Amino acid sequence: MLIDGKLVESTRTFTSLNPATGQEVGQAPEATAADTEAAVAAARRAFDTTGWATDTELRARCLDRLHQVLVEHKEELRELTIAEAGAPRMLTHGNQLDIPIEIVRYYADLLADFSFREDLAEVESNGRRHRRWVEKEAAGVVAAIIPYNYPNQLALAKLAPALAAGCTVVLKASPDTPLITLALGELIAEHTGIPPGVVNVISSPGPAVGQLLTAHPDVDAISFTGSTATGRAIMESASSTVKRVFLELGGKSAMVVLDDADPASAAMFAAFTVCSHAGQGCALTTRLLVPRERHDEIVEQVAGALAHVSYGDPADPKTYMGPLISGRQRDKVDGMVQRAVAAGATLVTGGKKVDPGFFYEPTLLSNVDPDSEIAQEEVFGPVLAVIAFEDDDDAVRIANNTIYGLSGAVHSADEERAVALARRIRSGTFSINGGNYFGPDAPFGGYKQSGVGREMGVAGLEEFLERKTFAVVVG
Repeated sequence: MLIDGKLVESTRTFTSLNPATGQEVGQAPEATAADTEAAVAAARRAFDTTGWATDTELRARCLDRLHQVLVEHKEELRELTIAEAGAPRMLTHGNQLDIPIEIVRYYADLLADFSFREDLAEVESNGRRHRRWVEKEAAGVVAAIIPYNYPNQLALAKLAPALAAGCTVVLKASPDTPLITLALGELIAEHTGIPPGVVNVISSPGPAVGQLLTAHPDVDAISFTGSTATGRAIMESASSTVKRVFLELGGKSAMVVLDDADPASAAMFAAFTVCSHAGQGCALTTRLLVPRERHDEIVEQVAGALAHVSYGDPADPKTYMGPLISGRQRDKVDGMVQRAVAAGATLVTGGKKVDPGFFYEPTLLSNVDPDSEIAQEEVFGPVLAVIAFEDDDDAVRIANNTIYGLSGAVHSADEERAVALARRIRSGTFSINGGNYFGPDAPFGGYKQSGVGREMGVAGLEEFLERKTFAVVVG
Protein backbone atom coordinates (compact mmCIF):
# COMPACT_ATOMS: atom_id res chain seq x y z
CA MET A 1 0.00 0.00 0.00
CA LEU A 2 1.02 3.63 -0.34
CA ILE A 3 0.87 5.54 2.94
CA ASP A 4 2.57 8.90 3.48
CA GLY A 5 4.88 8.49 0.52
CA LYS A 6 6.09 4.99 1.46
CA LEU A 7 5.16 1.60 0.06
CA VAL A 8 4.17 -0.51 3.05
CA GLU A 9 3.24 -4.14 3.56
CA SER A 10 0.61 -5.57 5.90
CA THR A 11 0.69 -8.41 8.37
CA ARG A 12 -2.28 -9.98 6.56
CA THR A 13 -3.11 -10.47 2.88
CA PHE A 14 -6.04 -11.61 0.78
CA THR A 15 -6.24 -13.35 -2.59
CA SER A 16 -7.08 -11.73 -5.91
CA LEU A 17 -8.44 -14.13 -8.55
CA ASN A 18 -8.39 -14.13 -12.33
CA PRO A 19 -12.12 -14.29 -13.18
CA ALA A 20 -11.43 -15.96 -16.52
CA THR A 21 -9.79 -18.97 -14.86
CA GLY A 22 -10.64 -18.80 -11.15
CA GLN A 23 -6.90 -19.00 -10.45
CA GLU A 24 -4.90 -16.70 -8.18
CA VAL A 25 -3.40 -13.56 -9.68
CA GLY A 26 -1.65 -12.49 -6.49
CA GLN A 27 -1.94 -11.46 -2.86
CA ALA A 28 -2.99 -7.98 -1.76
CA PRO A 29 -2.29 -6.37 1.62
CA GLU A 30 -5.21 -6.18 4.02
CA ALA A 31 -5.30 -2.73 5.60
CA THR A 32 -5.90 -2.62 9.33
CA ALA A 33 -7.65 0.14 11.22
CA ALA A 34 -4.20 1.45 12.12
CA ASP A 35 -3.17 1.52 8.44
CA THR A 36 -6.33 3.44 7.58
CA GLU A 37 -5.76 5.93 10.39
CA ALA A 38 -2.17 6.41 9.20
CA ALA A 39 -3.35 7.07 5.64
CA VAL A 40 -5.93 9.63 6.78
CA ALA A 41 -3.39 11.29 9.07
CA ALA A 42 -0.88 11.55 6.21
CA ALA A 43 -3.48 13.10 3.92
CA ARG A 44 -4.54 15.52 6.68
CA ARG A 45 -0.96 16.60 7.33
CA ALA A 46 -0.22 17.06 3.62
CA PHE A 47 -3.31 19.22 3.21
CA ASP A 48 -2.96 21.29 6.37
CA THR A 49 0.82 21.86 6.58
CA THR A 50 2.17 21.87 3.01
CA GLY A 51 1.63 24.12 0.01
CA TRP A 52 -0.12 21.45 -2.07
CA ALA A 53 -3.57 23.02 -1.75
CA THR A 54 -2.38 26.46 -2.91
CA ASP A 55 0.39 25.71 -5.42
CA THR A 56 -1.45 25.31 -8.71
CA GLU A 57 1.74 25.09 -10.77
CA LEU A 58 3.03 22.20 -8.63
CA ARG A 59 -0.23 20.34 -9.05
CA ALA A 60 -0.18 20.82 -12.82
CA ARG A 61 3.42 19.53 -13.03
CA CYS A 62 2.59 16.49 -10.92
CA LEU A 63 -0.47 15.65 -13.00
CA ASP A 64 1.55 16.08 -16.18
CA ARG A 65 4.17 13.69 -14.81
CA LEU A 66 1.50 11.21 -13.68
CA HIS A 67 0.10 11.18 -17.20
CA GLN A 68 3.56 10.52 -18.64
CA VAL A 69 4.16 7.68 -16.19
CA LEU A 70 0.83 6.05 -16.97
CA VAL A 71 1.59 6.19 -20.69
CA GLU A 72 5.05 4.72 -20.10
CA HIS A 73 3.64 1.84 -18.04
CA LYS A 74 0.46 1.39 -20.05
CA GLU A 75 1.27 -2.13 -21.28
CA GLU A 76 1.99 -3.43 -17.78
CA LEU A 77 -1.30 -1.97 -16.57
CA ARG A 78 -3.07 -3.45 -19.59
CA GLU A 79 -1.96 -7.01 -18.82
CA LEU A 80 -2.86 -6.63 -15.15
CA THR A 81 -6.30 -5.22 -16.03
CA ILE A 82 -6.98 -8.17 -18.34
CA ALA A 83 -5.85 -10.68 -15.72
CA GLU A 84 -7.52 -9.22 -12.64
CA ALA A 85 -10.66 -7.49 -13.95
CA GLY A 86 -11.30 -9.97 -16.76
CA ALA A 87 -11.50 -7.02 -19.15
CA PRO A 88 -11.19 -8.02 -22.81
CA ARG A 89 -8.02 -6.74 -24.43
CA MET A 90 -10.01 -4.70 -26.95
CA LEU A 91 -11.79 -2.89 -24.10
CA THR A 92 -8.49 -1.85 -22.53
CA HIS A 93 -7.84 0.22 -25.65
CA GLY A 94 -10.95 2.20 -24.73
CA ASN A 95 -12.78 2.77 -21.45
CA GLN A 96 -10.82 0.27 -19.39
CA LEU A 97 -7.41 1.94 -19.70
CA ASP A 98 -6.42 4.17 -22.62
CA ILE A 99 -9.25 6.71 -22.26
CA PRO A 100 -8.93 6.85 -18.43
CA ILE A 101 -5.27 7.76 -18.75
CA GLU A 102 -6.36 10.79 -20.78
CA ILE A 103 -8.51 11.95 -17.85
CA VAL A 104 -5.24 12.87 -16.14
CA ARG A 105 -4.11 14.79 -19.22
CA TYR A 106 -7.42 16.66 -19.31
CA TYR A 107 -7.13 17.91 -15.73
CA ALA A 108 -3.45 18.79 -16.07
CA ASP A 109 -4.35 20.97 -19.06
CA LEU A 110 -7.51 22.37 -17.43
CA LEU A 111 -5.44 23.93 -14.65
CA ALA A 112 -3.75 26.22 -17.16
CA ASP A 113 -7.01 28.05 -17.88
CA PHE A 114 -9.24 27.37 -14.89
CA SER A 115 -9.91 30.40 -12.69
CA PHE A 116 -10.09 29.83 -8.95
CA ARG A 117 -11.45 33.36 -8.54
CA GLU A 118 -14.67 35.05 -9.64
CA ASP A 119 -15.17 38.80 -9.25
CA LEU A 120 -18.61 40.06 -8.23
CA ALA A 121 -20.04 43.50 -8.77
CA GLU A 122 -19.20 46.23 -6.26
CA VAL A 123 -22.10 47.24 -4.03
CA GLU A 124 -22.90 50.25 -1.88
CA SER A 125 -23.92 49.72 1.74
CA ASN A 126 -24.19 52.24 4.56
CA GLY A 127 -22.70 54.92 2.39
CA ARG A 128 -19.56 52.95 1.50
CA ARG A 129 -18.41 50.94 -1.53
CA HIS A 130 -17.63 47.27 -1.09
CA ARG A 131 -15.56 45.17 -3.48
CA ARG A 132 -16.56 41.48 -3.51
CA TRP A 133 -15.17 38.30 -5.00
CA VAL A 134 -15.35 34.51 -4.66
CA GLU A 135 -12.36 32.19 -4.34
CA LYS A 136 -12.52 28.45 -4.95
CA GLU A 137 -10.53 26.41 -2.46
CA ALA A 138 -9.77 22.72 -2.15
CA ALA A 139 -12.38 20.82 -0.12
CA GLY A 140 -9.73 19.02 1.95
CA VAL A 141 -9.07 15.33 2.54
CA VAL A 142 -10.96 13.07 0.14
CA ALA A 143 -11.78 9.41 0.68
CA ALA A 144 -12.22 7.82 -2.76
CA ILE A 145 -13.82 4.37 -2.79
CA ILE A 146 -14.10 2.44 -6.05
CA PRO A 147 -15.66 -0.82 -7.30
CA TYR A 148 -14.18 -3.53 -9.51
CA ASN A 149 -15.74 -3.06 -12.92
CA TYR A 150 -13.58 -0.22 -14.36
CA PRO A 151 -10.80 0.13 -11.78
CA ASN A 152 -8.51 2.40 -13.83
CA GLN A 153 -11.23 4.71 -15.05
CA LEU A 154 -12.91 5.02 -11.66
CA ALA A 155 -9.67 5.61 -9.76
CA LEU A 156 -8.40 8.26 -12.17
CA ALA A 157 -11.78 9.99 -12.53
CA LYS A 158 -11.66 10.61 -8.78
CA LEU A 159 -7.94 11.08 -8.26
CA ALA A 160 -7.14 13.49 -11.10
CA PRO A 161 -9.78 16.17 -10.37
CA ALA A 162 -9.26 15.89 -6.62
CA LEU A 163 -5.53 16.51 -7.06
CA ALA A 164 -6.17 19.30 -9.57
CA ALA A 165 -8.43 20.99 -7.03
CA GLY A 166 -5.72 20.82 -4.35
CA CYS A 167 -7.19 18.02 -2.26
CA THR A 168 -5.30 15.13 -0.74
CA VAL A 169 -6.65 11.62 -1.18
CA VAL A 170 -7.03 8.25 0.47
CA LEU A 171 -7.94 5.86 -2.35
CA LYS A 172 -9.46 2.52 -1.36
CA ALA A 173 -9.18 -0.24 -3.95
CA SER A 174 -11.96 -2.68 -4.71
CA PRO A 175 -11.54 -6.02 -2.92
CA ASP A 176 -12.03 -7.79 -6.28
CA THR A 177 -9.40 -5.80 -8.21
CA PRO A 178 -6.91 -4.52 -5.61
CA LEU A 179 -3.70 -5.19 -7.53
CA ILE A 180 -4.55 -2.76 -10.33
CA THR A 181 -5.12 0.12 -7.92
CA LEU A 182 -2.11 -0.79 -5.79
CA ALA A 183 0.00 -0.72 -8.98
CA LEU A 184 -1.22 2.85 -9.54
CA GLY A 185 -0.07 3.71 -6.02
CA GLU A 186 3.33 2.18 -6.72
CA LEU A 187 3.76 4.25 -9.88
CA ILE A 188 2.80 7.41 -7.99
CA ALA A 189 5.27 6.66 -5.20
CA GLU A 190 8.22 5.80 -7.41
CA HIS A 191 7.90 7.97 -10.50
CA THR A 192 5.74 11.09 -10.16
CA GLY A 193 7.20 13.36 -7.50
CA ILE A 194 3.78 13.83 -5.91
CA PRO A 195 4.61 14.84 -2.32
CA PRO A 196 4.26 12.34 0.54
CA GLY A 197 0.75 12.12 1.97
CA VAL A 198 -0.97 13.72 -1.00
CA VAL A 199 -2.01 10.31 -2.38
CA ASN A 200 -2.49 7.25 -0.21
CA VAL A 201 -3.69 3.90 -1.57
CA ILE A 202 -5.02 1.10 0.63
CA SER A 203 -6.81 -2.21 0.09
CA SER A 204 -9.04 -4.44 2.17
CA PRO A 205 -11.45 -7.34 1.50
CA GLY A 206 -14.14 -6.25 3.94
CA PRO A 207 -16.32 -3.20 4.63
CA ALA A 208 -14.63 -2.05 7.87
CA VAL A 209 -12.05 0.19 6.19
CA GLY A 210 -14.68 1.92 4.07
CA GLN A 211 -16.88 2.44 7.11
CA LEU A 212 -13.97 3.99 9.00
CA LEU A 213 -13.25 6.37 6.12
CA THR A 214 -16.83 7.53 5.61
CA ALA A 215 -17.31 8.46 9.26
CA HIS A 216 -13.78 9.74 9.96
CA PRO A 217 -13.74 13.31 11.34
CA ASP A 218 -10.54 14.14 9.43
CA VAL A 219 -12.06 13.22 6.05
CA ASP A 220 -13.78 16.21 4.44
CA ALA A 221 -15.33 14.59 1.36
CA ILE A 222 -16.36 11.17 0.11
CA SER A 223 -16.28 10.15 -3.55
CA PHE A 224 -17.89 6.73 -3.98
CA THR A 225 -18.87 4.60 -6.94
CA GLY A 226 -20.85 1.42 -6.34
CA SER A 227 -24.26 0.06 -5.54
CA THR A 228 -27.17 2.24 -4.52
CA ALA A 229 -27.61 0.24 -1.31
CA THR A 230 -24.01 0.96 -0.27
CA GLY A 231 -24.39 4.59 -1.37
CA ARG A 232 -27.33 5.02 0.99
CA ALA A 233 -25.24 3.60 3.85
CA ILE A 234 -22.34 5.94 3.01
CA MET A 235 -24.61 8.97 2.93
CA GLU A 236 -25.97 8.02 6.33
CA SER A 237 -22.48 7.46 7.76
CA ALA A 238 -21.16 10.72 6.31
CA SER A 239 -24.05 12.64 7.84
CA SER A 240 -22.52 12.30 11.30
CA THR A 241 -19.86 14.83 10.27
CA VAL A 242 -21.85 16.47 7.42
CA LYS A 243 -19.26 15.63 4.78
CA ARG A 244 -19.44 16.54 1.14
CA VAL A 245 -20.59 13.39 -0.66
CA PHE A 246 -20.30 12.42 -4.32
CA LEU A 247 -22.13 9.21 -5.21
CA GLU A 248 -22.15 7.44 -8.58
CA LEU A 249 -24.52 4.53 -8.04
CA GLY A 250 -26.62 2.01 -9.92
CA GLY A 251 -28.57 2.19 -13.13
CA LYS A 252 -31.33 0.44 -15.02
CA SER A 253 -31.09 2.39 -18.24
CA ALA A 254 -33.51 2.02 -21.13
CA MET A 255 -32.82 1.96 -24.86
CA VAL A 256 -35.93 3.07 -26.73
CA VAL A 257 -36.37 1.90 -30.32
CA LEU A 258 -39.00 4.09 -31.98
CA ASP A 259 -41.23 2.80 -34.76
CA ASP A 260 -39.29 4.63 -37.48
CA ALA A 261 -35.86 3.30 -36.42
CA ASP A 262 -33.75 0.82 -38.38
CA PRO A 263 -34.47 -2.31 -36.31
CA ALA A 264 -31.37 -4.22 -37.44
CA SER A 265 -29.01 -1.40 -36.47
CA ALA A 266 -30.76 -0.84 -33.12
CA ALA A 267 -30.77 -4.57 -32.37
CA MET A 268 -27.03 -4.87 -33.02
CA PHE A 269 -26.33 -1.81 -30.86
CA ALA A 270 -28.48 -3.16 -28.01
CA ALA A 271 -26.90 -6.61 -28.09
CA PHE A 272 -23.28 -5.50 -28.09
CA THR A 273 -23.90 -2.75 -25.53
CA VAL A 274 -25.38 -5.08 -22.91
CA CYS A 275 -22.45 -7.51 -23.37
CA SER A 276 -19.78 -4.84 -22.95
CA HIS A 277 -17.54 -6.02 -20.10
CA ALA A 278 -20.08 -8.83 -19.52
CA GLY A 279 -22.75 -6.28 -18.63
CA GLN A 280 -20.76 -4.99 -15.65
CA GLY A 281 -21.37 -1.31 -16.28
CA CYS A 282 -23.76 0.91 -14.37
CA ALA A 283 -24.66 3.03 -17.43
CA LEU A 284 -25.30 0.16 -19.86
CA THR A 285 -28.77 0.01 -21.37
CA THR A 286 -30.22 -3.21 -19.93
CA ARG A 287 -33.88 -2.56 -20.82
CA LEU A 288 -34.80 -2.57 -24.50
CA LEU A 289 -38.11 -0.78 -25.14
CA VAL A 290 -39.70 -1.66 -28.49
CA PRO A 291 -43.03 -0.92 -30.23
CA ARG A 292 -45.49 -3.66 -29.37
CA GLU A 293 -46.26 -4.40 -33.01
CA ARG A 294 -42.53 -4.95 -33.71
CA HIS A 295 -41.68 -6.83 -30.49
CA ASP A 296 -41.19 -10.27 -32.04
CA GLU A 297 -39.29 -8.95 -35.06
CA ILE A 298 -36.80 -6.99 -32.98
CA VAL A 299 -36.39 -9.82 -30.46
CA GLU A 300 -35.40 -12.13 -33.32
CA GLN A 301 -32.86 -9.63 -34.60
CA VAL A 302 -31.36 -9.08 -31.13
CA ALA A 303 -31.04 -12.84 -30.64
CA GLY A 304 -29.22 -13.05 -33.96
CA ALA A 305 -26.86 -10.26 -32.92
CA LEU A 306 -26.13 -11.90 -29.56
CA ALA A 307 -25.10 -15.05 -31.40
CA HIS A 308 -22.21 -13.05 -32.87
CA VAL A 309 -20.88 -11.88 -29.47
CA SER A 310 -17.58 -13.67 -28.98
CA TYR A 311 -16.80 -14.53 -25.38
CA GLY A 312 -13.93 -16.34 -23.71
CA ASP A 313 -10.28 -15.61 -22.92
CA PRO A 314 -10.08 -11.83 -22.36
CA ALA A 315 -6.42 -11.84 -23.38
CA ASP A 316 -7.41 -12.86 -26.93
CA PRO A 317 -7.68 -9.71 -29.09
CA LYS A 318 -10.72 -11.21 -30.86
CA THR A 319 -12.74 -11.69 -27.66
CA TYR A 320 -15.53 -9.17 -27.19
CA MET A 321 -16.91 -10.34 -23.82
CA GLY A 322 -15.00 -11.63 -20.84
CA PRO A 323 -16.17 -13.19 -17.56
CA LEU A 324 -18.12 -11.84 -14.65
CA ILE A 325 -15.88 -10.82 -11.77
CA SER A 326 -16.63 -13.73 -9.41
CA GLY A 327 -18.66 -16.85 -8.81
CA ARG A 328 -20.74 -14.85 -6.34
CA GLN A 329 -21.69 -12.31 -9.01
CA ARG A 330 -22.44 -15.02 -11.55
CA ASP A 331 -24.76 -16.77 -9.10
CA LYS A 332 -26.58 -13.48 -8.53
CA VAL A 333 -27.07 -12.93 -12.26
CA ASP A 334 -28.24 -16.50 -12.84
CA GLY A 335 -30.66 -16.29 -9.93
CA MET A 336 -32.26 -13.14 -11.36
CA VAL A 337 -32.63 -14.73 -14.80
CA GLN A 338 -34.24 -17.87 -13.39
CA ARG A 339 -36.66 -15.82 -11.29
CA ALA A 340 -37.56 -13.71 -14.34
CA VAL A 341 -38.50 -16.82 -16.30
CA ALA A 342 -40.51 -18.14 -13.35
CA ALA A 343 -42.34 -14.78 -13.24
CA GLY A 344 -43.42 -15.07 -16.89
CA ALA A 345 -40.59 -13.67 -19.03
CA THR A 346 -39.52 -15.69 -22.09
CA LEU A 347 -35.91 -16.90 -22.18
CA VAL A 348 -35.00 -16.41 -25.84
CA THR A 349 -31.31 -17.24 -25.66
CA GLY A 350 -28.56 -17.71 -23.07
CA GLY A 351 -29.24 -18.10 -19.37
CA LYS A 352 -26.43 -20.55 -18.63
CA LYS A 353 -23.15 -20.54 -16.72
CA VAL A 354 -20.01 -21.38 -18.68
CA ASP A 355 -16.93 -22.92 -17.06
CA PRO A 356 -14.04 -22.65 -16.34
CA GLY A 357 -13.93 -19.19 -14.88
CA PHE A 358 -16.99 -17.07 -14.19
CA PHE A 359 -18.54 -16.73 -17.65
CA TYR A 360 -22.26 -16.31 -18.35
CA GLU A 361 -23.91 -16.60 -21.74
CA PRO A 362 -25.27 -13.46 -23.40
CA THR A 363 -28.90 -13.62 -22.35
CA LEU A 364 -32.10 -12.25 -23.87
CA LEU A 365 -35.47 -12.12 -22.09
CA SER A 366 -38.60 -11.04 -23.93
CA ASN A 367 -42.18 -10.22 -22.92
CA VAL A 368 -40.84 -8.68 -19.72
CA ASP A 369 -43.23 -7.00 -17.28
CA PRO A 370 -41.94 -3.44 -16.72
CA ASP A 371 -42.68 -3.75 -13.00
CA SER A 372 -40.88 -7.09 -12.52
CA GLU A 373 -37.61 -7.58 -10.68
CA ILE A 374 -35.59 -8.09 -13.86
CA ALA A 375 -36.90 -4.76 -15.20
CA GLN A 376 -36.38 -2.85 -11.97
CA GLU A 377 -33.20 -4.18 -10.32
CA GLU A 378 -29.64 -3.80 -11.54
CA VAL A 379 -28.33 -7.17 -12.80
CA PHE A 380 -24.69 -6.34 -13.61
CA GLY A 381 -24.46 -9.14 -16.12
CA PRO A 382 -25.00 -9.68 -19.89
CA VAL A 383 -28.80 -9.79 -19.63
CA LEU A 384 -31.15 -7.75 -21.81
CA ALA A 385 -34.84 -7.40 -20.92
CA VAL A 386 -37.21 -6.53 -23.80
CA ILE A 387 -40.33 -4.54 -22.90
CA ALA A 388 -43.10 -3.55 -25.31
CA PHE A 389 -44.63 -0.06 -25.43
CA GLU A 390 -47.66 1.44 -27.18
CA ASP A 391 -46.48 4.91 -28.23
CA ASP A 392 -43.87 7.58 -27.41
CA ASP A 393 -45.65 8.65 -24.22
CA ASP A 394 -45.80 5.04 -23.04
CA ALA A 395 -42.10 4.57 -23.82
CA VAL A 396 -41.21 7.62 -21.72
CA ARG A 397 -43.41 6.37 -18.87
CA ILE A 398 -41.74 2.95 -18.87
CA ALA A 399 -38.23 4.41 -19.18
CA ASN A 400 -38.88 6.64 -16.16
CA ASN A 401 -40.47 3.80 -14.18
CA THR A 402 -37.34 3.16 -12.11
CA ILE A 403 -35.59 4.46 -9.02
CA TYR A 404 -32.54 5.04 -11.21
CA GLY A 405 -31.65 7.76 -13.72
CA LEU A 406 -28.10 7.25 -14.91
CA SER A 407 -28.26 6.88 -18.68
CA GLY A 408 -30.42 6.00 -21.64
CA ALA A 409 -30.62 5.76 -25.41
CA VAL A 410 -33.06 6.27 -28.25
CA HIS A 411 -33.01 5.19 -31.90
CA SER A 412 -35.10 6.96 -34.52
CA ALA A 413 -34.87 8.08 -38.14
CA ASP A 414 -36.10 11.50 -36.97
CA GLU A 415 -33.38 13.16 -34.89
CA GLU A 416 -35.67 15.94 -33.69
CA ARG A 417 -38.19 13.38 -32.42
CA ALA A 418 -35.41 11.41 -30.75
CA VAL A 419 -34.00 14.46 -28.96
CA ALA A 420 -37.47 15.49 -27.82
CA LEU A 421 -38.03 12.05 -26.30
CA ALA A 422 -34.56 12.02 -24.71
CA ARG A 423 -35.30 15.30 -22.94
CA ARG A 424 -38.33 13.73 -21.27
CA ILE A 425 -36.36 10.86 -19.74
CA ARG A 426 -34.82 11.65 -16.37
CA SER A 427 -31.21 10.59 -16.64
CA GLY A 428 -27.80 12.20 -16.44
CA THR A 429 -26.47 10.99 -19.80
CA PHE A 430 -28.14 10.00 -23.06
CA SER A 431 -27.13 8.44 -26.37
CA ILE A 432 -29.06 9.31 -29.55
CA ASN A 433 -28.71 6.95 -32.51
CA GLY A 434 -25.53 5.48 -31.05
CA GLY A 435 -23.93 8.77 -29.99
CA ASN A 436 -21.01 8.37 -27.55
CA TYR A 437 -21.12 10.90 -24.71
CA PHE A 438 -18.23 9.46 -22.69
CA GLY A 439 -15.02 11.46 -22.45
CA PRO A 440 -12.79 13.22 -19.91
CA ASP A 441 -14.50 16.54 -20.65
CA ALA A 442 -18.08 15.21 -20.31
CA PRO A 443 -19.78 15.34 -16.88
CA PHE A 444 -21.04 11.91 -15.85
CA GLY A 445 -23.58 11.12 -13.14
CA GLY A 446 -27.22 10.42 -12.55
CA TYR A 447 -30.63 11.57 -11.43
CA LYS A 448 -32.72 10.06 -8.62
CA GLN A 449 -31.06 7.09 -6.85
CA SER A 450 -28.30 6.84 -9.45
CA GLY A 451 -26.31 9.32 -7.43
CA VAL A 452 -25.36 12.81 -6.33
CA GLY A 453 -23.01 15.08 -8.25
CA ARG A 454 -20.99 14.73 -11.46
CA GLU A 455 -17.66 13.14 -12.31
CA MET A 456 -15.27 14.36 -15.05
CA GLY A 457 -15.36 17.61 -16.95
CA VAL A 458 -15.26 21.00 -15.24
CA ALA A 459 -18.14 19.80 -13.05
CA GLY A 460 -15.93 16.97 -11.81
CA LEU A 461 -13.27 19.43 -10.68
CA GLU A 462 -15.81 21.61 -8.89
CA GLU A 463 -17.04 18.61 -6.86
CA PHE A 464 -13.77 18.99 -4.93
CA LEU A 465 -13.90 22.77 -4.43
CA GLU A 466 -15.36 24.95 -1.70
CA ARG A 467 -16.36 28.56 -2.38
CA LYS A 468 -15.40 31.41 -0.09
CA THR A 469 -16.94 34.87 -0.59
CA PHE A 470 -14.87 37.95 0.31
CA ALA A 471 -15.73 41.61 0.70
CA VAL A 472 -13.53 44.63 1.41
CA VAL A 473 -14.43 48.27 1.91
CA VAL A 474 -12.99 50.40 -0.92
CA GLY A 475 -14.51 53.80 -0.20
